[in-house]
Amino acid sequence: MGRGDKKTAKGKRFQGSFGKSRPANPAKASKAAKKTAVKAS
Repeated sequence: MGRGDKKTAKGKRFQGSFGKSRPANPAKASKAAKKTAVKAS
């Protein structure tokens, strides 16, 4: 785990990729997560 690990934020930063642990647009991602959380309850 670390720089070479795609599943960690540090690994994503090192590779320059985006995903679940490092969204491309953090504000948009947290807004979407909040929306689904409201729908579920």
